[in-house]
Amino acid sequence: MPADPPSSPALRASDADRDRIIELLRAAVADGRLDPVEFDERLDAALAARTIDALTPLITDLMAAPGSDGALTLTLAGTPAEPAAELLTIKERHGSVRRDGRWTLPHRLALRTAWCEVMLDLTSAVRTAPELVIELRVNGGNVELILAPGMVVNANELSVRHSMVAISRDAGDNTPETLHVRLVGRMRHGRLDTRWQVPHR
Repeated sequence: MPADPPSSPALRASDADRDRIIELLRAAVADGRLDPVEFDERLDAALAARTIDALTPLITDLMAAPGSDGALTLTLAGTPAEPAAELLTIKERHGSVRRDGRWTLPHRLALRTAWCEVMLDLTSAVRTAPELVIELRVNGGNVELILAPGMVVNANELSVRHSMVAISRDAGDNTPETLHVRLVGRMRHGRLDTRWQVPHR
């Protein structure tokens, strides 16, 4: 009786699987384990991959970097070890909201606040996808986004009225992009600021 194969070569890769690999590759460029040429080559291979077996070799040497346990842990679609919330909604009126430290980012964060002080610190947050969509329905108050180098902000879909928005697209240090933060929705009578800082170790 033949032995079972060690893996399933026909197991198809999902978009989420490819996104997870690309996120790891971007992080490897940011910390110097891959150079830009290697990143481009592996990125093309990841985008073209159709199976899990085609994706795995792209990160094997990265997951076994010094200081790690050497184990390759590629989470397959449908079996997430710690699934991210599709939507996280934060509601507050006339108060304050603060999210910082190590918290898991959802795919989409809805901010529903009125006359509040809001601080969202993403520097140590666990990233679950290449993009985070923050949907604002903000009436009055201040919103501050604290970002790590490599995070870029796109506010083209944010509607503002009687508000002040101070957003630079990135940290300005040419760090490869690791997370795209897309701001959508609307802000009225408020202020939105972004600043970048190196994550605390």
